[in-house]
Amino acid sequence: MLDLTQIRAQFPALKSKAIFLDNPAGTQISKTSLQRMENYLLQTNANHEGAFTTSRQSDAILAEAHAAAADFYHAASPQEIVFGANMTTLTLHISRSLARWLNPGDRIILTRLDHDANISPWLLIAEERGCIVDWVDFHPEDGTLNLDQMQRALEKEPRLVAVGYASNALGTINPLEQIVPLAKKAGAWVYVDAVQYAPHAPIDVQALGCDFLVSSAYKWFGPHVGVLYGRYDLLDELFAYKVRPASNEPPGKFETGTLNHEGIAGVLGTLEYLEWLGEQFGQDQQAALSAKYSGRALHLKAGIAAIREYEAQLAKTLLEILEETPGVTVYGLRDLNRLSERVPTVAFRLKDWHPRRIAEELDKAGIYVWDGNYYALEVTTRLGVEAKGGMVRVGPVHYNSLAELEQFGRVLNRIARQS
Repeated sequence: MLDLTQIRAQFPALKSKAIFLDNPAGTQISKTSLQRMENYLLQTNANHEGAFTTSRQSDAILAEAHAAAADFYHAASPQEIVFGANMTTLTLHISRSLARWLNPGDRIILTRLDHDANISPWLLIAEERGCIVDWVDFHPEDGTLNLDQMQRALEKEPRLVAVGYASNALGTINPLEQIVPLAKKAGAWVYVDAVQYAPHAPIDVQALGCDFLVSSAYKWFGPHVGVLYGRYDLLDELFAYKVRPASNEPPGKFETGTLNHEGIAGVLGTLEYLEWLGEQFGQDQQAALSAKYSGRALHLKAGIAAIREYEAQLAKTLLEILEETPGVTVYGLRDLNRLSERVPTVAFRLKDWHPRRIAEELDKAGIYVWDGNYYALEVTTRLGVEAKGGMVRVGPVHYNSLAELEQFGRVLNRIARQS
């Protein structure tokens, strides 16, 4: 199991007395990430492809970050990794390129369980190109995707399926191992939003078979940088909106302008932290994964797998606390026997309390949570809570302790007794 004393020492922000349960919107940053960013700015701060030392050193760091991110996703090569501002910006960028391949009447599948960053870009190009959007709903009672609707939508032979790996509102993990092969059989490109999944479980884009997958490093202990995987043949063939002197080869053709070099160095530092975690605490996971992965990829996968195992305890404890709190309504999966189908992101409402008021009361106790819709507008609308202020969202990650969740439970119970 994870040694929280060692792990929490890797996160400078955790020296404060605050309890960070706002992680689905952005985790605290690892020390190795901060060190990489500082070292970059002090020692190798230069622009791309210069003839001088710091530029060569800068390019080497960026190349290493591409390689490490490829191992994190298990991409076939670093050329399949595109860095950008964040998941939203990267998706808007790629959607604009894919739009050139779409024609009037082509179909796009979207789900009501997704973050709007995996909805609005596709709605925009559907309107522009005259495409038909087929929506896949989720079951309000447990927050799981309606797979029967997905199957019927796939029978209409869509050109694109945009689907989340895990819901940033309800924590549901979508069964992509079922959805992706069916989508590919239907002839669709598959675009996966893995922002909420990446901090909690290992990713293997080759095994998954998707065409694109994207997440943001600030959701997995790094800086504000987006990381996109794209299948090389698609990246190579797609038209890129770029300036003329820029590279015509992937990934450079999509990495427009001067990138956030220090941020990308920080991504490398974050992946070094996850690699360390796998080496320190993922020995059992390494043994199970060694037949498929090796080197840095093995340690990264083992680190995230160790996180996944520990976070199952956090999810169980959090759900038990919420179920025992009078007046609480939990949205999404609540069955403790189905923890493998969710990440530890949980949304709830308390009686007639406005979610913002609950967040404010928790803040007074030094406990940070989110309220509202978290850009999962379709989710809160479908659940009928958008006009009521949405929901309160609690999202522990592997540096959180059971004691912190118990403190959250005590404060929430005190709030519940006030009403």
